[in-house]
Amino acid sequence: MSTNIFKQDFYVSRNHREKLMNQKSILIWFTGLSGSGKSTVANALESKLHSLNFKTYTLDGDNVRGGLNNNLSFSDEDRSENIRRIAEVSKLFLDAGTIIIACFVSPFEKDRQLVKQIVGNEDYVEVFVDTPIEECEKRDVKGLYKKARLGEIKDFTGISSPYEAPKNPDILIDTSKLSIENSVNLIFEKINDKIKLNE
Repeated sequence: MSTNIFKQDFYVSRNHREKLMNQKSILIWFTGLSGSGKSTVANALESKLHSLNFKTYTLDGDNVRGGLNNNLSFSDEDRSENIRRIAEVSKLFLDAGTIIIACFVSPFEKDRQLVKQIVGNEDYVEVFVDTPIEECEKRDVKGLYKKARLGEIKDFTGISSPYEAPKNPDILIDTSKLSIENSVNLIFEKINDKIKLNE
């Protein structure tokens, strides 16, 4: 990093933006295997929050890799860089007063810890979508597991690359046992107090 960078302070702060939006900004980080239901639950959660007039934005793995991070591979190093960049983008959204919903496999514990470090523990809520790999593979909505089993995809999490499950997630759901609606309600109950602006 260059030594000739100086942080600029602005008159309008995060607190000003949160007050204008009548909400507290937090990062809701979904982690889990491909096919676990991360994006489906996140989509439903954002829909619920939107219906309640909360200002949200969802960052999804495939969408981000199609643009901002389209120069990254799925090597361990690039996976980590992918998550680091998302953490920095999330930090900007937090400063903007927005509730961020992030859906990333994020298989490595050190990377998830880095996200916490970048955005701050108090602004980070980890949702572990702990759906068994057998169920994820059975769904295989994108056909990725089949390709990975055939050796057509290298470094595929759960098959040829490890997934380090969170030891103490803030919220744990299993979409093979819990409906989407119930999953969303469980998450909402946990975050409700965190996103309400204290008058």
